[in-house]
Amino acid sequence: MTDISDDRAFWLSRHILPHEGSLRAWLSRRAHIGFDIDDVIQEAYSRLVMLETVSQITNPRAYLFQTAHSIILQDLRRSRIVPIGSIHEIGALELEASEPLPDQLVDERMELEQVAAAIEALPQRCREVFMLRKVQGLSQRDVAIRLGLSESTVEKHVANGIGKLLDFFAHSGKWSARASRARKRDSRPHEKRQ
Repeated sequence: MTDISDDRAFWLSRHILPHEGSLRAWLSRRAHIGFDIDDVIQEAYSRLVMLETVSQITNPRAYLFQTAHSIILQDLRRSRIVPIGSIHEIGALELEASEPLPDQLVDERMELEQVAAAIEALPQRCREVFMLRKVQGLSQRDVAIRLGLSESTVEKHVANGIGKLLDFFAHSGKWSARASRARKRDSRPHEKRQ
């Protein structure tokens, strides 16, 4: 057996082990199918350790649950004797595995709210252009006509909006000092030049 690398051990401890409790609870509600919870968890850990890379795993919790689900199905397929009640449960397991987990829904809703708040914090004209172009999907020309701007101005507003949003999310959902100064400057009433 290959030794587990320090990087993989760190990844497992940070991204997988915190979900063991919820995985055990999920498995215990299905244990009547005829599997050993500890065996499934051990096999799931073993499979995660043996992966060549984990860089493609964007949602470790969902990957862990899907791995456990696959182990259960594989064991049921290999069994010579399958309890009749398991047939219905296999279908239920497959349906559940395809649905997002409740905490995934909460995380996604929070991310969406954070994106909406970040867009709302853009300067007014930049926000209008960004919403029409990137959210509603209007062409650059249509946005320019609707708002009475040149197409190059629309392009600049979109680029500015994307830059500010990238800056916002690069700082863990907080405006950097540079972006905060720019937002304050952009939100001040413009003085007329003579």
